[in-house]
Amino acid sequence: AATYEASLQLVRRHLSQDEFDCAWDRGESLSDDEAAETAFAKSMADRDFDTFASHVDEGAVFINGGKPLRGKAAVLAHWKKFFESSEAPFAWKPEIAEVSASNGLGYTEGPVSIPDGRVVTTFFTTWKQQADGTWRVVFDNGHDVCNCPQQP
Repeated sequence: AATYEASLQLVRRHLSQDEFDCAWDRGESLSDDEAAETAFAKSMADRDFDTFASHVDEGAVFINGGKPLRGKAAVLAHWKKFFESSEAPFAWKPEIAEVSASNGLGYTEGPVSIPDGRVVTTFFTTWKQQADGTWRVVFDNGHDVCNCPQQP
């Protein structure tokens, strides 16, 4: 919850309170940023680093466990290792997607799973729509999930 609030604070800095309060467009069957996130995730599954790179904004910041990767070059240098194997080390999919009605910002969130199907992380991504209509990642973060025993 704290990471979600921190992501929202980043978005709020770019919007007036009135814009923020009424900007989130809910109820679409598949938002543009959700489609972009799905394609972004598919690039990992397809082992297509160039397509992965095409989704990352030049000024992107990947929080990276508190050791931020600033700029596309730094992000790609770090993430290249995840594409070295013929099998993807993890997969992700959006479960929540929201799009700003007026500012070209989007937010996606969902589980990250390892090949055996266990969910190990939740991701949080902020997207920005480009002048040509494409969406690129501007902020990315995640946190480990607890595999705690279920309470009866």
